[in-house]
Amino acid sequence: MSPAFFNVRTFGALGNGEAHDGAAIQAAIDAAAAAGGGTVLFPSGTFPSFTLHLRSRVAIHLEPGSRLLADYPNPEKQAGYDLPEASETGEKQYQDFGHSHFRNSLIYGEDLDSISITGFGTIDGLALVGAHHVGLPGEPPSPFQGENHGAIDDFHDYDLAETPFQGNKAIALKNCRNVTLRDFTLFRGGHFALLATGVDNLTIDNLKVDTNRDAFDIDSCRNVRISNCSVNSPHDDAIVLKTSLALGEIRPCENITITNCAVSGYSIGSLIDGSYDRSFKRATDNDGPTGRIKIGTESNGDFRNIAITNCTFDHCRGLALETVDGATIEDIVVSNITMRDIVTAPFFLRLGARCRGPEGTPVGKLRRVSISNVNVYDADSRYAAQVMGEPDHPIEDVSFNNIRIEYKGGTTLEQVAEQPSELVNPFFLRQEEPGVVGPRDPFAVPERPRAYPEPSMFGLLPAYGIYARHAKRIRFSDVSLRLIQADERPAIVLNDAADVEFFHCRLPEENGTALLHLASVKDLRILHCESLKDCELAQASHKTLP
Repeated sequence: MSPAFFNVRTFGALGNGEAHDGAAIQAAIDAAAAAGGGTVLFPSGTFPSFTLHLRSRVAIHLEPGSRLLADYPNPEKQAGYDLPEASETGEKQYQDFGHSHFRNSLIYGEDLDSISITGFGTIDGLALVGAHHVGLPGEPPSPFQGENHGAIDDFHDYDLAETPFQGNKAIALKNCRNVTLRDFTLFRGGHFALLATGVDNLTIDNLKVDTNRDAFDIDSCRNVRISNCSVNSPHDDAIVLKTSLALGEIRPCENITITNCAVSGYSIGSLIDGSYDRSFKRATDNDGPTGRIKIGTESNGDFRNIAITNCTFDHCRGLALETVDGATIEDIVVSNITMRDIVTAPFFLRLGARCRGPEGTPVGKLRRVSISNVNVYDADSRYAAQVMGEPDHPIEDVSFNNIRIEYKGGTTLEQVAEQPSELVNPFFLRQEEPGVVGPRDPFAVPERPRAYPEPSMFGLLPAYGIYARHAKRIRFSDVSLRLIQADERPAIVLNDAADVEFFHCRLPEENGTALLHLASVKDLRILHCESLKDCELAQASHKTLP
């Protein structure tokens, strides 16, 4: 064998699934680094390990049939994963625990150059915390099941994740350059299957990921290419771009392409076994399966020059673009997307004012977004597609072109007024602000500037198709909305919107229900739309069309 290859068995790894092979694997990695670089080879077999430290110019190659397994820690023997390092922001928690620490992972790399993980083997995060434990046939139960192993809370730290010797990420990379991840399968990835923070020139290609929480967390990274991946994550986001303060400074997320990917919220394990099981109906936050592509929620640095193309969404939430911590999101292109069985809004554009960050963090901006060539079938219409800015901070310059959305329908304005508990998710309404949880004017949608952003945060909406508020320069061209069953709400509601155009759009006529409901709208143009007459309105304080 060429000296450029370092077989982990040569360094003492047994690969029998019982003996702990971490020390032998690390010895192979270190030997490759000492030689000036090389490839660490995992042959067929199962290799249990704790934290592995990557090295510059060292490639990890997983042969078919190989399985790198996250082993269970043994606190009595002081054996387990590396302890989490001190946070760059000290005691100020501007981001969740999982974002602030990297070393408590199965695979960890910091300040590295020219690294890769490739091959058709598997990384299995069996013992990682931060996700429900899912056993394979014949596996013994987790020894931590009695200790809430894998309890999920999207908005609080994890007691177990902070316990010594626990690992909560499959792969964590910080301040690295020239990274390639290709061809392998990743199962049960813990809190993050991949957390890449401050990584420049990152290629992720042809991965199959089946995990419960976030799959790809791309935080404050530049020049990233994600392609040809299948990602299933029922309890959290599949591919998510973020800009936290985990590095102790603000960095943008820019020059990103996501293409030819399939994201979903099937039952965990069913992507890998090919059953694509849809029986999973509710994530821990009480909304439907997550499994989506998202920008945000952590949004301290800007997002720009991002293209999301040729992707499919299935049995999951729709696309979300969220800036709530001061970031500017701009120059975003979304095209050639298909969505089926979408459990919340097909599109959720949110500019909020959570402002989680240092004192004086401003409200951000969301502008210059193009969404085109999208087909959506069987979408939950309780929440509609949403463009939600803030008073005096509108979302700007958004175009929707060649969009087809077919909604389930079946909601009444009376239900919107009553906000019945069986139709409303209380998880994101838990602040019980006035006008949020109780009966309300169906068109008086609460603002909720500091609330966690999700499509269900406003309760049932008075539009089944599109709801846009605090927005300007919005274009709808060749947009078609259809209903599977009748719905008495308007198709579209505009509130505090300016310079809005509808061109060649098709909206269903439903027993005299208004197609458009307008409140505080300026400069509205309607041209060549079915069921709507051509018109130009300079101003409409309150009006319904037709």
